[in-house]
Amino acid sequence: MQIQWFPGHMHKARLQIKEAVPRVDLFIEVLDARIPYSSENPMLAELRGDKPVLKVFAKSDLADPVRTKEWMQYFDRLPGVTTRSVTTKDPGRIRKLSEVCLQMLPAKQGGLTSITTMIVGIPNVGKSTLINILAGRTVAKTGNEPAITKGQQRINIGDGITLMDTPGVLWPNVENPNSGLRLATIGSVKDTAMDYGDVAFFAAGYLIKAYPAGIAARYELEIIPDEPIEFLEIIGRKRGCLGRSGAVDFDRISRIFLTELRAGMLGQVTLETPEMMEKERAELILYLAQKESKKKAKKEKRKAKFKVRNKDAAKNRKRRLS
Repeated sequence: MQIQWFPGHMHKARLQIKEAVPRVDLFIEVLDARIPYSSENPMLAELRGDKPVLKVFAKSDLADPVRTKEWMQYFDRLPGVTTRSVTTKDPGRIRKLSEVCLQMLPAKQGGLTSITTMIVGIPNVGKSTLINILAGRTVAKTGNEPAITKGQQRINIGDGITLMDTPGVLWPNVENPNSGLRLATIGSVKDTAMDYGDVAFFAAGYLIKAYPAGIAARYELEIIPDEPIEFLEIIGRKRGCLGRSGAVDFDRISRIFLTELRAGMLGQVTLETPEMMEKERAELILYLAQKESKKKAKKEKRKAKFKVRNKDAAKNRKRRLS
């Protein structure tokens, strides 16, 4: 599935982050707890240098708590990284993030009297809701549509902390196709940029193996088929998603399935594990190396052809002159 990103917004946000880095003491990166790796922005790791980052696992009430713990341990081992999990159902826990920021940058180190933080995150991750809770007032627009935040703003959240907000940022090219599909599964990609059938097929293929109990309970299935297409057909018939010929309307049941998944109706699910990501990352490195090798070979082939053409042209000129 080919997903269309938003290059104009992303380029602008990248410039905003890059320009602000010298003034930022600490970064807050909001991740979706259901896809902690795929909702990370590799741009931030590149731009922040050695400045500390607080990775906030948002929507943790929708994620598998066992997997969330594994992911937090995974990130906590990285230098300069601290993690916390939050949910809007517990605003008190979100408000405590201010204390965490102060602990990460104690005033006695360097004589800091104030802290400037920058908050970043992919679209629809819950960043604006988190900002409003931290500020104790509505300062950021919220909504279920990706890319609600349009510009940068500075917000005083108390305790000497200034928060710099940025638009939700997605990188221009997700090389790992599975990460793109996971982003689409949780709704971080605009509906116009995705094919519901492809995304539902991907999500169903993972969930019927990783979370069969939740699938069986939601759709009242005694036996769960191994193939996602068969699973979607069964629940499509159960929900009456049929066309005029009596065939299952896969687009319709795919939309229903993804809506219920995003709302947590299939239980607490996490769509990736640290082990999966290590494997996919290794496969991606190999793929990119092979891609670069093919690109280089093509370039050398073109250069060789160009040399032959030039040589032939020189011979023809010499022949004509003689």
